[in-house]
Amino acid sequence: MTKAVIFDMDGTLFQTDKILELSLDHTFNFLRSQNKWVNETPIDQYRNIMGVPLPKVWETLLPDFTIQERDQVDAYFLERLIENIQHGNGALYPNVEEIFKELTDQNVRIFIASNGLTKYLAAITNYYQLNRWVSEVFSIEQIDSLNKSDLVSSIVQKYDISKGAVVGDRLSDILAGNDNGLTSIGCRFDFAREDELSKADYVIDDLAEIKYIEI
Repeated sequence: MTKAVIFDMDGTLFQTDKILELSLDHTFNFLRSQNKWVNETPIDQYRNIMGVPLPKVWETLLPDFTIQERDQVDAYFLERLIENIQHGNGALYPNVEEIFKELTDQNVRIFIASNGLTKYLAAITNYYQLNRWVSEVFSIEQIDSLNKSDLVSSIVQKYDISKGAVVGDRLSDILAGNDNGLTSIGCRFDFAREDELSKADYVIDDLAEIKYIEI
């Protein structure tokens, strides 16, 4: 039986906001160069839906594009995100390494479950050497339903997790904890919404606060 904490990545461990606007601007500048976009970069619209799987993002931002065109935009955007990560333009939130060390010292296993794509998650994990503490990183790509609760369920089953928590900033993270019988911890960070956080068992303003929660 395993005790574990499952973390979201974007807006929870990684300060996505630091590379989001830059990468999105690059992407929409590319679309403008192809005469496929004439308006402003829809950064605010993206912020409003931050946390949903990327296919849903492009359905929202580019409703008139074909699936093939959206896939091309998705690939270009992913390249820009990874490029910015590798150039050091992003950052972890404060106390990520400290809480990872604390949990590891308590024999609590650490996992990441994210709506991000596998290559993107690998870029962050490798750049910040998160594998020093993280047992495995899971992407929503691994689940046909693209549902965070289903992704967390697969982790619980694979590792026989009997007790633990899901930590994240959006409703999908909170529901993933609640749906799987785990403690849900909402992070009041950049993309969080108070109405979504109200459904969590606990709400924190700093990752260091996790050590004071009985998991």
